[in-house]
Amino acid sequence: MRKNILLFFLLFLSHYSFSQKFDLGSWNIVNLKYTMSNKWSAFGEAQLRSLKFYNHFHYYEYKGGVNYKINNQLKVSLGAGSYQTFREGGNFITPKNNNEFRLWPQLILFQSIGKIKIEQRYRTELRFTSNGFRDRHRYRLGVSYPFGQERKGYQPFQASISNELFFTSKEPYFERNRLQHAFSFKPNKETTLQIGYLHQFDYKINDEIGRDFLVLGFFHEIFRKQNMDRSSNTELKDY
Repeated sequence: MRKNILLFFLLFLSHYSFSQKFDLGSWNIVNLKYTMSNKWSAFGEAQLRSLKFYNHFHYYEYKGGVNYKINNQLKVSLGAGSYQTFREGGNFITPKNNNEFRLWPQLILFQSIGKIKIEQRYRTELRFTSNGFRDRHRYRLGVSYPFGQERKGYQPFQASISNELFFTSKEPYFERNRLQHAFSFKPNKETTLQIGYLHQFDYKINDEIGRDFLVLGFFHEIFRKQNMDRSSNTELKDY
């Protein structure tokens, strides 16, 4: 286990050192989830991003929604939120690049190969922006590996990697690609702390900026009943 942790941090630090040449930004996530039953849950999330290391803040979002778990391999969600993008060059410079309200249904498929977890996420976004209505379609493929000595039914560590593609129905059709690898630590069943590296490439769009980011996340889940199935904690975290 120690060798796995050491290897992950060596890889992360190598990417981090390389990324500093490109003004590594920050990507901060706070996520709260309320699980009402083994089928239904609700969530709320806020994000804050900067183009330099905790400087030149240019973006924030807040969103919420509901999830319905059809079975152990399939979950559907409906979410909505506010997404605000400011100009480059400083902290929250106006006028904004984009002021947006977004409504998005999504579907997630889960598979397991031994201890390896595979997740496929399909999301359609209805985007009501300051530049008019847009649609967008996203596909994310992720792989995660939980490890460490089991504690009361869960393993405290998880390494993951994911890649997401963004498409639209209008030219140029392909908009964006996001690649992330992350390390998560669970001090208890309800809480997950995450650190990661995310590279974002944008193609001819200006409502966000493609850069390299240090990702820090705090995820907390509240369970309505103590005897509830808590396997959802092994899912990839949102972004």
